[in-house]
Formats: sequence, C-alpha cells, structure tokens
Amino acid sequence: MDTLGALDLAIAAAAAVAAGAVNALAGGGTLITFPVLTAIGLPAVAANVTNTVALSPGYLGGTLAQARDLRGQGRRLAALLPVGVAGGIVGAALLLVSGEKLFRALVPFLILGASLLLAAHERVRAFLGRRSGKGGGASPGASAAAPAFAASIYGGYFGAGLSVILLAVLALAIDETLTRLNALKQAIALAVNAAAAVFFLFSGHVVWSAALVMAAGALAGGALGGRLAGRVSGASLRRVVVVIGIAVAVIYWTR
Repeated sequence: MDTLGALDLAIAAAAAVAAGAVNALAGGGTLITFPVLTAIGLPAVAANVTNTVALSPGYLGGTLAQARDLRGQGRRLAALLPVGVAGGIVGAALLLVSGEKLFRALVPFLILGASLLLAAHERVRAFLGRRSGKGGGASPGASAAAPAFAASIYGGYFGAGLSVILLAVLALAIDETLTRLNALKQAIALAVNAAAAVFFLFSGHVVWSAALVMAAGALAGGALGGRLAGRVSGASLRRVVVVIGIAVAVIYWTR
C-alpha cells in the first residue's frame, strides 16, 4: 500500500516532527506517530513497520550524543548489542507472522502498557538511581543478556516504552552509574530498532512515501527538541504524551 495523498503525507510528516522532538525531550514519540498512521488509513501492521523504519535513524543521533558515556563499556557492548539485534529480528518476525488481526487486537494493550511505562519513567529512574552508582565497571553485562533479549523482542514487535524496559533490565543486572547505563540502553535500543527496520525493508509492508517524509520530519523534530531542551519541561511533556496514549488506547478499544 503506497497510495497516500499529499495531505496524508503532510500529516504523517508533522506527526514525525512532533515525535522527533518528543523523543529528544521526553520519549514516547511512537505514541504519536503510530496512531496518526492508522488514522490516515494504514493497516496496523503496515503502520507499525513504516513507523519503525522511519524513526530508527533517530536512535543513532541519541547514541552519538551519549558516546562519551559508552567509553570503557566495550565488553558490555560486545555482549549486549548482538542480543539486541537478535531480539529485534525475532520481534519483527513475530509481528509479520502474527498478522493483522492479532496485532490489531493487541494494539490497545500495547499502547496502554507503553503509556503506563512512560508515566512511571521518573519513578523507575529514581529507584534505579538509588540502586545503582557503585561503579562496578568491569561487569561485561552477561547477566543482563536474557532479560535484554526478551525486552528486545518486544522492541522489534512494537517498541514504544522499550527505553524504560531496557534501562530497568540493565540497572537490575549491572552495577554501574545510571548515566552510563542510560548510554548503554541507547546503544542497545539503536541495535534493536535498526535490526527490525532492516528486516522490515524486505517485508513488503513499508509505505515508502510515508517512511521517507517521516524520517526527514523526525530528524528535524530531533534537532528542534535539542534546541528546546532546558526551555520545555520533559516531565510535563511526558505527562501530555501519557494522556494522549491512554486516550488513544481507549479509542482503539471502542472501535
């Protein structure tokens, strides 16, 4: 399906700009773009696939921005990046195998769950911040491999809220400061989304006209979000996105 009109593409691009800015400031951009794609007529699976392909480059920018905090974590990256790639591919394959009917039935639960994860983000960070910070830098992260793989499967399947799940998994399994764990989380999320996006390239479900304008919009939105950092409260914006996500979940349930 690639028959979107100019207005539909403009709406998709605007949603991607908003998502890029939201991701840079607070997270949860998928809770904006995915519902918009289904609202303009894309089937749920095609919307999810197109969304993943379009927004995945944004994870590279986030990883590069935190590259300094990845120094000295080479062993962890070597242990966990392949896990992220494998999980992303498995999740992407499960999405395509499950089909449109099952995925549409799961969408309200996925969106609601992601919204609740986003709502709990600050509390999770506060809890993990109290728990971490002892600086056990030698840990290769092998103990995090199994839960990170499970989280990566979810990321390849849908992905909204993946950052919160990964950060919790890493902090519970690895003794390290939260800042460095956040950088590690960002790198794994990049691996998950890049692997899923590459897998989806050959699925026949990518709506390329939407994916291209959304990729450009997300990059522009990310740059805008970077400029707005410090002027806009990430916590307040996150609350707005959570409310939107819950409302969208309710709408999906009543359709």
